[in-house]
Amino acid sequence: MNYTYLGRSGLKVSRLCLGTMNFGVDTDEQEAFRIMDAALDAGINFFDTANIYGWGENAGRTEEIIGRWFAQGGGRREKTVLATKFYGDMSDPADGPNRDGGLSSYKLRRHLEGSLRRLQTDHIELYQMHHVDRNVSWAELWGGFETAVTQGKIGYVGSSNFAGWDLAVAQGEAKARGFLGLVSEQHKYNLLCRLPELEVLPAAQGLGIGVIPWSPLDGGLLAGNASRGGAGKRSARSERYEKHLPQLEAFGALCDELGEREDTVALAWLLANPAVTAPIIGVRTLEQFERSLRAVELGLDEGTLKRIDEIFPGPGGDAPRAYAW
Repeated sequence: MNYTYLGRSGLKVSRLCLGTMNFGVDTDEQEAFRIMDAALDAGINFFDTANIYGWGENAGRTEEIIGRWFAQGGGRREKTVLATKFYGDMSDPADGPNRDGGLSSYKLRRHLEGSLRRLQTDHIELYQMHHVDRNVSWAELWGGFETAVTQGKIGYVGSSNFAGWDLAVAQGEAKARGFLGLVSEQHKYNLLCRLPELEVLPAAQGLGIGVIPWSPLDGGLLAGNASRGGAGKRSARSERYEKHLPQLEAFGALCDELGEREDTVALAWLLANPAVTAPIIGVRTLEQFERSLRAVELGLDEGTLKRIDEIFPGPGGDAPRAYAW
């Protein structure tokens, strides 16, 4: 496994991040345990979750599964760089009108305590805002995060689904306080979703924020061999699959030439981008996990990257050149 620094922090993380969104939903607890053990064995030390995973009335279930896995001991917690997120409604009646989704110092404190309890740990390496909340000032948020860092409950702060503008404002406010600010941004980014190249990726690079792509295979559309009809039943029935079928078939043909799977090449393409820290691999089974490891070993040459750009054109460059000259 290869490692890199998380943004401008001194924290080293693996080039693949284990996503746990399926744990307790499509993946039962024992399979989740096997996947997490295999991840550590493979050198993946970066695990991502969120307090709402499990969803609806089962929100928090995924964190509970990870907590029970940590409780087995064997150095599991010590070897893991743990990331979780907050924003959504955790349906706690005690929150009253503050139960709705959003950010605030109040929610930061309550949701952090809830995550620590479910995860059976006293600290979280990376605590992330799941979405931006423009109704809350950065003075309030950075004050809450500074307290949590000082208390030793979190190590670093990250964001998710922020625009380039939001990243710039957040970092400017943090700098004014003498605070490190954001070290990471989770963002949807893949071959079929290259819009972040306009603003988010260059902003993140310029501000020392590591990009952690979520949905790197676009919900499975980039995972199967479209030229052989292997994109999966759910994807094959979708309108998006039909819309992108010519591209997926061309991509499948290219991957056949390379002798590699589409999911491997799609992940390797992300890893070739200097703005990217680690794509999140949201696997459901141990087999899927083991297959994803090949991406770290696969280097794509300039010719291959150019052919991929021809199949999946980007937005025309980063800002402001893409808008003007």
